[in-house]
Amino acid sequence: MKLGSFWLKIQIACGDALAMGPGKADLLAAIIAEGSISGAGRALGMSYRRAWLLVDEMNRCFDPPLVETLKGGGRERGAKVSAAGLAVLEAYREMEREAAAIAERPAYARLRTYLRDAPVTND
Repeated sequence: MKLGSFWLKIQIACGDALAMGPGKADLLAAIIAEGSISGAGRALGMSYRRAWLLVDEMNRCFDPPLVETLKGGGRERGAKVSAAGLAVLEAYREMEREAAAIAERPAYARLRTYLRDAPVTND
């Protein structure tokens, strides 16, 4: 959730893996819109391999899997976001809205007074 040059990012961990974050949520939404992992990757400007690796990581972190691949030819091929995937995406988007509300609170404003615009380089 971007707020000027300061923003909050919600990331959900599964052990050492990143189960869900803004990029994976955008990928799920793109799979819904495009009907395939390759189409979603193209829509987001990423390679099929990168999109597939992200889907694979999500599917290994959630039970049941968030994305189902459809084998075969014609109209029945591609991928679809499962019912669990839709529920996870909806919950994640709700968390993003809640994070936006947190960013309006005084504690976040106080924290931002100490935050640099960019890291200091070690030259």
